[in-house]
Amino acid sequence: MISFKDFFSFKNNRWFWMNIIGMLVAIIVLFLLVLSGLNLYTHHGEAVVVPDVKGMLLNEAELNISKKELKTIVIDSNFVKGIPVNTILEQNPIAGQKVKKGRMIYVTICTDNEPLVTIPDIIDNSSYRQAEARLKALGFLVDNPKIVAGERDWVYGLKMGERTLIAGEKIPRESLLTLEIGSGSNDVLTDSLTQDSIRPVKEKETEAADDAWF
Repeated sequence: MISFKDFFSFKNNRWFWMNIIGMLVAIIVLFLLVLSGLNLYTHHGEAVVVPDVKGMLLNEAELNISKKELKTIVIDSNFVKGIPVNTILEQNPIAGQKVKKGRMIYVTICTDNEPLVTIPDIIDNSSYRQAEARLKALGFLVDNPKIVAGERDWVYGLKMGERTLIAGEKIPRESLLTLEIGSGSNDVLTDSLTQDSIRPVKEKETEAADDAWF
């Protein structure tokens, strides 16, 4: 019967211990190979600086990003008045960050699709001040009001140029709008009145008297 001491003796169980050592060496070599493969696959230690492409046109930005062995993908678009279409508005990661080669750079570009805004329910439903405040809050421009017959400062209509608008209609933001508000009277003095119609009453009465004399 082999004693416990003899079993662990290298001299008496040389082949057993050589097999154990061989297995340990194989495990270590395999671990090193896997670690090396992962480093190659993930480009460990190979970092590049993200270029600043904000403000560039998309094709120019893609060229600058590709020079760094990075890739570009457009994820969103917004309308900004005065900025050329396809201009880069935002980027992620931001400029200056270090990333691995092959990384995606996500960008937001400017589009020519101007957003439309819904006309609120202000016609015959609010005062001039209330309507003006709501329109401006939505991004519209409000021109001087047009006076019409009706209750004072009550909103009776809304126009964009010569076009009459209704609640729920969608028009571009920053459109110039004109509110039609009441004058406080059923009659409104307009530019179509002739000079003869607004001459003093006394002058007209004098003319009538002169005619009667004849």
